[in-house]
Amino acid sequence: MNLIDLNKIAVAMAAPGKGILAADESSGTIKKRFDSIGAASTEDNRRDYREMLFRTDEAMRNSISGVILFDETIRQNAKDGTPLVQLIKDAGSIPGIKVDKGAKGLAGAPGEKITEGLDGLRERLNEYYELGARFAKWRAVIDIDGSEIPSGYCIATNVHALARYAALCQEANIVPIVEPEVIMDGDHDIDRCLDVTEFTLKSLFDELYAQDVALEGTVLKPNMVVSGKKCPTQAGVSEVAEKTVRCFRAAVPAALPSIVFLSGGQSDEEATAHLNAMNAEYADKMPWALSFSYGRALQAAPLKAWGGKPENVAAAQAAFAHRAKMNGLATTGEWSDGLENVA
Repeated sequence: MNLIDLNKIAVAMAAPGKGILAADESSGTIKKRFDSIGAASTEDNRRDYREMLFRTDEAMRNSISGVILFDETIRQNAKDGTPLVQLIKDAGSIPGIKVDKGAKGLAGAPGEKITEGLDGLRERLNEYYELGARFAKWRAVIDIDGSEIPSGYCIATNVHALARYAALCQEANIVPIVEPEVIMDGDHDIDRCLDVTEFTLKSLFDELYAQDVALEGTVLKPNMVVSGKKCPTQAGVSEVAEKTVRCFRAAVPAALPSIVFLSGGQSDEEATAHLNAMNAEYADKMPWALSFSYGRALQAAPLKAWGGKPENVAAAQAAFAHRAKMNGLATTGEWSDGLENVA
């Protein structure tokens, strides 16, 4: 492990004005996205769509620090034969890779999940490094349902797996993104989300410490502290920002270089507004950089504009560049909804 190099990458992944494009949709997820626009989820179409994003020069050079890829994508070449990984590098961005095998039912805990994929991970990480990946991602799923879910058992098993994955990443000179996602589905209020998120994060960092993971070469990808989608009272932007920052100040060590949020089902503008409020109101109270690692919140607009048709590439790239720019501004607290209205 070269901690100096890992730290440089972890810092660069949340450089001011930039964040991460999560383009690591599984075959099943990308098919659902393509179904929504009436496009066939063929290997060529998936390649063309992602190539279109990676060739959006304005977005990639100015607003995107890294790209999380799926196993298929990291091995693909563009139409002209250039490896997609090379397109990302040429734009000054860092290639990354999703390495978990998805969340499955947790034995003995009905309604809860454990993320699988540790078997053979050391060998896969070494291969991904050779393919150009310099960071990786592993997502754990923490549901909230009533007062019994999540259980301590579910949180403990998931953070243990996250730490094992992170240690293997650093052994392979790959920066681990640890993603303990507290799901925003459900009718719980924001304070219940706060309690579960804080407990999960404290458990995670205890486990990372126990497994000798160097925080200086690690990136956290958490949920924001928000109300459940079905909660009758939805917290406003300022409350989300205040409680998310409060939660992190209580649970996240200062040694961690950067935090990149998942959007977690928020609308495009909600995800941007929440991130902006944290950076605008609390920048002087946070030891880490706060940025984004969005999938749908960056891709929904360009996907719709593209519609699977070559003649729509320019419009789709413009939509992607706009969303990337808006979120880039949010990393420095300079976004406003007026910029959306002008666009």
